[in-house]
Amino acid sequence: MTAAQTMHARQFHYQPVASHVHPFLVDLWDAVRNETSGRLDVSVHPENDGLKATHAEIIDKVRNGEIEFYAVMGSLLGPLAPAFEIQSVPFGFTSEAQVYALMDGGLGEYLRAELMTQGLYAIPGGLMDNGFRHISTVSRAVETPNDLAGLRIRVPEGRIFEDTFRSLGAEPMAIFVLDLHRALAERRVDAQENPLSITDSLKLWEVTRHVSLTYHMWSGFNLIANLDFWRRLSETTRNIVLRNVQHHVSRQRTHTNTLNRELEATLKKRGMVFTRADTASFRAFLAGDFYARWKAHFGPALWKLLEADVGKLV
Repeated sequence: MTAAQTMHARQFHYQPVASHVHPFLVDLWDAVRNETSGRLDVSVHPENDGLKATHAEIIDKVRNGEIEFYAVMGSLLGPLAPAFEIQSVPFGFTSEAQVYALMDGGLGEYLRAELMTQGLYAIPGGLMDNGFRHISTVSRAVETPNDLAGLRIRVPEGRIFEDTFRSLGAEPMAIFVLDLHRALAERRVDAQENPLSITDSLKLWEVTRHVSLTYHMWSGFNLIANLDFWRRLSETTRNIVLRNVQHHVSRQRTHTNTLNRELEATLKKRGMVFTRADTASFRAFLAGDFYARWKAHFGPALWKLLEADVGKLV
């Protein structure tokens, strides 16, 4: 095989090697390399290969073809494709199965179509699970929205995160995830919100003590590609990628669901104190203006696709 017959590419993601993401991406691209007899050779780069750049900057690199594949949360795609922030509607989803049905179905098709206009291809079935998000704090438990008043909480980039926590009375601060441990240790923030899988993989149990099980948002990682690169692949190669994405993302979802269920006991052994929040009070706090505002932002067609499965939010 000559060099011209081999297409080399890079898959970036921002989780560590020891995470619920990296091993499955390695398995995915190893399988593709084997099945294509090396015609598509994709290397996997955890923690964004040490690149000191924002998510927006890395997404731009994918658009420009400097990076071929990225695994990224929907809210981080919001500046390019506003519809993707619907993946983070607070208290909108009740189960992982509900999310998968929506995002692998008509709602996912809507999102992919919007993203393609920006030179990016969201691979069908390529939404990896991160899990439902919970609040962990340095020094106080959170049971109701009143406990968030004035709390400096780290949130990811994304308008819907900032709006959610400001609406709940907190002081949200966007900090890059790989700087989160240091930010908590230095008390630049008092709290953070993430699935238990992230609390574990980033060792946030070293710098926070209380976990409030709020299930306030679901989150996952969209497997996106540079659209021109994707189109340069042969139909046979694209089909091999699609088949392996379906298989290995399904494995990753199952693993992550199990991991998040088991981590409560693990984190308790590490000294974390768990509180089951009054989630109804949080949703009631947001009812009305918040959901009405985001319904207007997304537009009636997209909101209808969401409510057709999750029920009325406004």
